[in-house]
Amino acid sequence: MSVVAPILLSLKVAAVATVITFLVGLGLARIFATRRIPLRGVWEGLLLLPLVFPPTITGYLLLVVLGRRGLLGGLLAQAGLQVVFTWTAAVIASFIVSLPLMYQNCKAALRSVEPRYAGAARTLGVSEGRIFRRITLPMAAPGILAGTALSFARALGEFGATLMTAGNIPGRTQTIPLAIYSAVEGGRARDANILLGVTVVVSFALVAVVGWAERRMFFPGKDGR
Repeated sequence: MSVVAPILLSLKVAAVATVITFLVGLGLARIFATRRIPLRGVWEGLLLLPLVFPPTITGYLLLVVLGRRGLLGGLLAQAGLQVVFTWTAAVIASFIVSLPLMYQNCKAALRSVEPRYAGAARTLGVSEGRIFRRITLPMAAPGILAGTALSFARALGEFGATLMTAGNIPGRTQTIPLAIYSAVEGGRARDANILLGVTVVVSFALVAVVGWAERRMFFPGKDGR
């Protein structure tokens, strides 16, 4: 078994899922952090459920929605599209399980920005969109970066939901966690160790990014030193 294919596929899935997670998570965090939302607790509870659900339950719920007999999967099937057991399903699973981390970090980062800066900009007639892009977003960047790194790590390590929705198809949907599982089950310790080593290296790099971002957030003037 080649260990290159699962590594490349995992990086591809995690990268695509993280881009989507970044856009959706930051957008939702901005809405919930700045506006009064009816039934806010309910919506946030639904958003955070994948954080506490066992991954297999998340995967089963995705199958209910995306399967051929599912709510959305049936419509896609009529259009000749199949999501389940494709790498797209792995992206969706990774996005769902990593979104709560991105949302929580972005919300905390946006709320940590001192309101007086935005207030001063409003007195000068600056639009809300420009305030967000030029003031709030740069000041919240370390926390948002930390959320992005954690989301990528979560997407890279996703196993249960991916197995349920995308399957474990070598060369098509087999990511690093699934490849390690297959290697261990098949007695291929060398392959499992290589994949483990790659995961450890990437994980350490992501932990370093998160640590740097946290130091920038809490000690911005000293660059964390």
